[in-house]
Amino acid sequence: MTIRPATPADVATLRRLIVDLAVYEREPDAVKATEADLHAALFGARPIAEAVIAEQDGTPVGLAIFFTSFSTWEGKGGLYLEDLFVVPEARGQGIGKALLVHLAGIAVARGHARFEWQVLDWNAPAIGFYAALGAEAQDAWTKMRVDGAALARLAAG
Repeated sequence: MTIRPATPADVATLRRLIVDLAVYEREPDAVKATEADLHAALFGARPIAEAVIAEQDGTPVGLAIFFTSFSTWEGKGGLYLEDLFVVPEARGQGIGKALLVHLAGIAVARGHARFEWQVLDWNAPAIGFYAALGAEAQDAWTKMRVDGAALARLAAG
């Protein structure tokens, strides 16, 4: 198994894996991102995210998509994991852990203060897996979101 940075040639694979993740997360129709959207976000003139791909024998079996966050309290950047996914047939082989170790290494190398992500509250296997790696739930925080029409209304004042 190897982990490598994604390239523009991987955009179709990344989108396929993102759709597979959405199916796993019980949101099969939620992915709106096109290949062009992903290409612009990851490889455009001003990239806003990065991706790595885990491969076994040259076949993509997992991905991690992440970006830099910022902690005002720490005065340093953080690494925020947006998506982590391993195809079902490759689970249980240490690929998820290897992806997290890889990203933790990036965070440390870049001098980040944190490595954070979210997990669905019904995903007990993932929560247990993350806890076993030393991750701590941040239960005192409530995630908030404004999108769609509500975002447009807010922007309009």
